[in-house]
Amino acid sequence: MTAAAAPAPAGSPGGGRGLQRLLDGLVHAKGGPPGVIVVLRGDGRTVVLRAGHGALEEERPPRIDDHMRIASVAKAFSGAVALRLVSRGRLGLDDTLAKRLPDLPAQWGRVTLRQLLQHTSGLPDFSRAPAFGQILRQDPHHRFASRRLLHFVADQPLAFAPGTRYAYSNSDNIAVALMAEAVTHQRYEKLLDELVYDPLELDATSLPGGFTLPAPYLHGYLVTPSGPQDVSTQFGNSGVWASGGVVSTPRDLSVFIGAYAGGRLVSPAVRRQQLSFVDGGSQPPGPGRNEAGLGIFRYTTRCGVVYGHTGNTAGYTQLALATADGRRSMTFSVNAQITPGGNAALFDRMRAIEEDFTCALLHGDS
Repeated sequence: MTAAAAPAPAGSPGGGRGLQRLLDGLVHAKGGPPGVIVVLRGDGRTVVLRAGHGALEEERPPRIDDHMRIASVAKAFSGAVALRLVSRGRLGLDDTLAKRLPDLPAQWGRVTLRQLLQHTSGLPDFSRAPAFGQILRQDPHHRFASRRLLHFVADQPLAFAPGTRYAYSNSDNIAVALMAEAVTHQRYEKLLDELVYDPLELDATSLPGGFTLPAPYLHGYLVTPSGPQDVSTQFGNSGVWASGGVVSTPRDLSVFIGAYAGGRLVSPAVRRQQLSFVDGGSQPPGPGRNEAGLGIFRYTTRCGVVYGHTGNTAGYTQLALATADGRRSMTFSVNAQITPGGNAALFDRMRAIEEDFTCALLHGDS
């Protein structure tokens, strides 16, 4: 039996009321987000807990079918596309940029798909390029040529020899999507439809190129001393594309992460490769100890191990995770950007709450 919003779970930590108090406390904390919604799935049911507002002007709570920017959780979607193609023999994990994308700088040529998916490629991050930032400051709605984003750093060498260390880079997933396009001769957006959305019936998930969001949507805010400012549509998606441009809903995202983290989208052989980890955290860090696999992170919490991805962008902070079998999943969506560098105390509080909810998920209290 699956319910769109079952009663809150009873049990650790502190039962349903305890979990709800944690969310209430987060939105009422100094600098706290206007709203938060958590979706827990398991044992044939869906539990939704929420606090605060999904849209301040409407004074309504966050809803499970609100569209929202999932930020870098979009990297799990590019991981799903690439690993499905590997499972079908269209791509190889050791395929290089020189082989699949020969027009990219020759000095990057040794980088492999495996290294891109694990953030051990050494590719310079296009989103940190001064020219890219200047364009965004001048026109936040600028329509970038998404398939040319790597050109912002084409004059830069690799930061380190491929495979020798971990460094999170938004460039990695742009290159992953370009490799997928190169071997299929299809647009990445079409590959998302065929390989991810359609098989999982994700009817409310998309990769738009503009700056607007489908209605209804979870409004994202910049929290300032003078009050929250709505930044939901401040930036467009074309400047992040496969590294962070996917728009989804709490309902769709919870379905996706259960299937993806549970290995349903890839072959057993590819799954074993995916779950080969190095030390390295997602951005922002997820609960517990973080380690990087291929397009996925392992979070070792005090209550056990889960797999997933995090993300943050203007107005949104996201966590999506699931158990290794995919039978239990959780999405934790906040409509403000909370980072360790922005408000460390609030971020630490949120991360601790995420771990409490992960424990509830693993204990079967959801």
